[in-house]
Amino acid sequence: MDNSNMIENNGDNEDGAVAIGEYAEEAYLAYAVSVVKGRALPSVEDGQKPVQRRILFAMKEMGLVAGVKPVKSARVVGNVLGMYHPHGDSSAYEAAVRLAQDFTLRYPLIDGQGNFGSRDGDGAAAMRYTEMRLSPIADLLLSEIDRGTVDFQNNYDGAFQEPVMLPARLPMMLLNGASGIAVGMATEMIPHNMREIASAVLHVMDNPDCTTEELMAHVPGPDFPGGGQLISQTSDIHSVYEAGRGSLRLRARWVVEPMARGQWRIIINELPHGVSVETVMAEIEAISNPKPKKDKKSIDQDQLLVKQSVLSMLDSVKSEGKKDVRLILEPKTSKVPSEELMAFLLVHTSMEVSCPANMVMIGTDGRPAQKGLVKILKEWIEFRLNVVRRRCQFDLDKINRRIHILDGRLIAFLHIDEIIKVIRNSDDPKADLITAFKLSEIQAEDILEIRLRQLARLEGFKIERELKELREEAGRLEAILASDTKLRRLTAKEIKQDAEKYGDDRRTLIEPVERIQGGQKAFVVDEPVTIMLSKNGWIRSRQGHGVDRESIVWKAGDGEFSVLDTRTTLPIVLMDTNGRCYSFDASSVPGGKGDGIPVSSIIEIQNGAKLVHALSGKDEDRYLFSTSNSYGFIAPLKGLIARPKAGKAFMKPEDGATINPPIKLNESTHVAVTSSENKLLVFQISEINEYPNGGKGVRMMDITDGVSITRVELCDGTSASIIIKGKTKTIIGEDFGRYLLKRARKGCLITTNNTSQSRQGKLL
Repeated sequence: MDNSNMIENNGDNEDGAVAIGEYAEEAYLAYAVSVVKGRALPSVEDGQKPVQRRILFAMKEMGLVAGVKPVKSARVVGNVLGMYHPHGDSSAYEAAVRLAQDFTLRYPLIDGQGNFGSRDGDGAAAMRYTEMRLSPIADLLLSEIDRGTVDFQNNYDGAFQEPVMLPARLPMMLLNGASGIAVGMATEMIPHNMREIASAVLHVMDNPDCTTEELMAHVPGPDFPGGGQLISQTSDIHSVYEAGRGSLRLRARWVVEPMARGQWRIIINELPHGVSVETVMAEIEAISNPKPKKDKKSIDQDQLLVKQSVLSMLDSVKSEGKKDVRLILEPKTSKVPSEELMAFLLVHTSMEVSCPANMVMIGTDGRPAQKGLVKILKEWIEFRLNVVRRRCQFDLDKINRRIHILDGRLIAFLHIDEIIKVIRNSDDPKADLITAFKLSEIQAEDILEIRLRQLARLEGFKIERELKELREEAGRLEAILASDTKLRRLTAKEIKQDAEKYGDDRRTLIEPVERIQGGQKAFVVDEPVTIMLSKNGWIRSRQGHGVDRESIVWKAGDGEFSVLDTRTTLPIVLMDTNGRCYSFDASSVPGGKGDGIPVSSIIEIQNGAKLVHALSGKDEDRYLFSTSNSYGFIAPLKGLIARPKAGKAFMKPEDGATINPPIKLNESTHVAVTSSENKLLVFQISEINEYPNGGKGVRMMDITDGVSITRVELCDGTSASIIIKGKTKTIIGEDFGRYLLKRARKGCLITTNNTSQSRQGKLL
């Protein structure tokens, strides 16, 4: 065996060595178990991690219950470290701080005095400056700890005893939630409303075989300390509760506050759990004034578009809240729809976030596992019933001990003279009392220690009355311990009373809505604009229509490719030689007197193609698309819209065919197709199929190889205009009927006769 892979071992190997891999595996496993059970994961019984449990117990032992004067946090931390938790003081103090933060825990267990941090991300003051004591709700965890309800164990050095678990009167695991990372596993428990959880517990106690659907009638969803709105669908919440893991969607809550002269502003008064006002303001600042990404010299087009959008809608952001959330958003203009402003911000900030749920915990069997809601409640109920049983047994034993003492005192009261005589004449009064009156050692010891006035006549009546009351209570406890039904009834009654005493109303609104997608458009003022695109691919905009094309200045060696009159709210669509379409908003094209920006910064033209046509219009506008090899189809403009910069395949020009200029449909009913053979074919437009998302199309004219379509125009059913040798020829009357045929025919040669009217000019 290679000694380089061995280390000394006290095991049974003859050479006293073990493989280092084996040793490392065992050592790491022990470490992992220690982290999982001793640090990171809470227990299903009391919902606490070891450090939290030790902090609460130490404060209980120090007498820092609700209502007493708080003490310095440093003193609490010192006691915790010295007696129960020999780790760093900062980790213990941070755990205590978290237990005191009302924006972190739904039901804080520590009442902190001083600066314990804020929801804006501010840290707590040093432990020498803050003070703490237990909150009233901590009584739910600690009030029964000295009544034999839970087991105790030695602390780290055996000098003190600490509880293995706290006797929780409600499932604190579900009330406050938890977060932790262990070795190979993590937990992310979500908080809930106390009244709802108590109602669910009572339902499970009455219906052990209930389903998650039934429980959701009592617990519709989590309840976060900061409120907010849960927008996930009921099915998503059910999935989380059923499987013990998943993701929920949270959203801020706001109101639109009207102001004078038709103005308004938005007040954000609740944010998703874990999101601070500072975070949201920083995110708005980041999109308003973006910085170039890593290894880039300038911001990219996406950042520019987001910046332009937010600046067009939002004028200012400020926070007026100190303890409570009050974030004020003022719009650029009152014309901006408030719902569009909020939709944009929900997409680009943390005012809408995903909340992970991963319900991993240490179960009643001592093993870490992921559990659904029903399983968690069943295990906690099992724990609670055992706690109540142990408490009743402890109380019964205590009462029986007291009854035993009082029985002895009653004997002494009835035989006071004989008792005094025995004590006066005896060398060993204790033994003689036991023999003479058949007392136990405990009774004899008590009689010897009491004062004579406690055996006066009035005291005798008190003893008899106390004995009667104690025997009645003992009988009640014995009945509870003897009946599982009575035990469960008592437990349920206490749960209901605690929920009524400490419970409060729900804070988080549960209202499922559809999630806003990342492509949400920003508000844009609807106004006329002219888009100018050059042959070399430079694009810019100018306000208004009717721009004098002669006044447009292009770069040297460049010239006009397309000048479009459109509106800021409409899309721009570019088509390339391969039939691919690219689209972007007209409002995203920069204005000014410069040369504009390269269109390549907005779109990415694929496979070396070149732009051939530019369109702009409403989504519902319909166009006739055709190729030089006589294929065509009809499609709405929205079918050409492609949000990715790489565009989308739309047409399929084959065999080197070119794409004819798209024609916007109007009231015309027919299509006139002219070929390079000087043939004309007119047919009804209804014969052309509609392909909403593009395609190859249908045959418009039957042409042979080497022949191409030179012109496609719309016309009515009585005349058609064509161009021959640069001149416009209008065909009407009987001559027109020669060309009016069905789609996919060869058409007829264009002839010149006296019935035709010619004129010079452009086609309408």
